[in-house]
This record gives sequence, C-alpha cells and structure tokens, in this order.
Amino acid sequence: MPNYRRDYTLGGCYFFTVVLQDRRADWLIRYIDAFRAAWRAVAVHYPFTTIAVTLLPEHFHAVLTLPENDHDYSQRLGALKSLFSRSIPPICRQTNASKQNKRESGIWEHRIRDRHDLERHIHYTYYNPVKHGYVRRVADGPYTSFHRDVKNGLFLPDWGEAIASSSQNLYDD
Repeated sequence: MPNYRRDYTLGGCYFFTVVLQDRRADWLIRYIDAFRAAWRAVAVHYPFTTIAVTLLPEHFHAVLTLPENDHDYSQRLGALKSLFSRSIPPICRQTNASKQNKRESGIWEHRIRDRHDLERHIHYTYYNPVKHGYVRRVADGPYTSFHRDVKNGLFLPDWGEAIASSSQNLYDD
C-alpha cells in the first residue's frame, strides 16, 4: 500500500478533483445553487483565489491559490463538502459505511509546479466537460469559470477546439 503524503505548501497553487461518493449522482448540478452558496461561504471564511473551476454532475475540478501564509486546503475542501452536503436533501447524504472513516475520501490534489503545469491544469479543467461528452465545445459548459476568463480576455470563446491531447488526458477521471 503506498504511503501517500499530501503536499501542504504555504501559498501554494493546487489542482483538485473532488468526486461525489456516488459517481452516478448528479447532485453538483442538480443543486448548483447550494454548491455556489457553499463555495462563496467558504471563500469568505477561508480565503482562496479561484484560478479555474468546472463542475460536472458527479465531480468537479478546480485550480486554487491559497494566501501566502496558509497551506490548509483540507480545511477549505472539508468545509465546502460539509456546507454543500448539509444544504441538499438528506437522501443525498447517505454515507457508505466503508467510507465513513476515510478522511478526505474523493479528493485528489496536485501542487502546481510552474507556469506550464498551471496552464495544462487550467486547460484540463476547462476541457473536462467535452472529454466526458457533456458538451461539444468548452464554451457550451454552463458550470465553469471559463466564461469569466473569456470575458476577461484570457481565452477566446472557441478555445478548446484544437486542444493538445496532453492537456485533455492528464488524468483518467
């Protein structure tokens, strides 16, 4: 069994994948208003900068930067999961007994190493709905910060139509 240690770097920039316990569920988009409210509440109490985020029905990807004197992304993600879970119907919160004791189950993190790594993970985050067949074009994804970045001139609206396969397939999710 691997001895995995999470990376806690002060002021780090991280890529996260967070999945619902039930990978067949669509709660992230069915209860999108609850998710957005939880995201905003966590950002107020435990500040972070959202570089990129994309929600799919059963998982989301995010690239976040922590304040320079902080390394505790676990607190932020734990608070997000808790606030969101408590704001959706109880039937959605049934816990699988085998997962009850697994801290941070369903969370994968990667510390961004450099500018190229950041770019690849932003691209992966934005392209993910296309990869999974939810939309034909990145711009068609309704639950993504891609639209903010287009408005700010960071991406063209048709971005992603010729994305490198190295960014499309960083992870097998």
